[in-house]
Amino acid sequence: MNKTQPDPGTWDQYMEKFIKGEIAWGSWFDHVIGWWNAKHKHDILYVFYEDMKEDPKREIRKVMKFLGKNFSEEVLDTICHHTTFKAMKQNPMANYSTVPNFVLDQTLSPFMRKGEVADWMNHFTESQNKMFDEEYEKRMKGTDLKFRTNI
Repeated sequence: MNKTQPDPGTWDQYMEKFIKGEIAWGSWFDHVIGWWNAKHKHDILYVFYEDMKEDPKREIRKVMKFLGKNFSEEVLDTICHHTTFKAMKQNPMANYSTVPNFVLDQTLSPFMRKGEVADWMNHFTESQNKMFDEEYEKRMKGTDLKFRTNI
């Protein structure tokens, strides 16, 4: 296996740490639920990657409305172009390529990988997917937050 596709044992180790919240930024579940619950107290706009991939202009319009902006179609087209995965992957201001390796070693895994929806299906085993789904259902219970995992 190459560097970008760890063997299933490596994914098992990461999945266990992820579920326990023992990753660099703590619990993904706590982070997501905390901000989701804060949306009633603060102006927070949730934008989902699958929605952006499905219809970028629709999602950019949502951001424009949230910010109280009204741009022309020409400006909207320019924003759409510069916010494509391909454009951002080539942009050092977005791809972190100028960050030193001791901070973010992109030889191990690039900050921006493929930009594909549902790529997890190419990496998770059936048992890993089942483990995540069970944990997701348990931890997200009681919230109305729903994530899509494909288009």
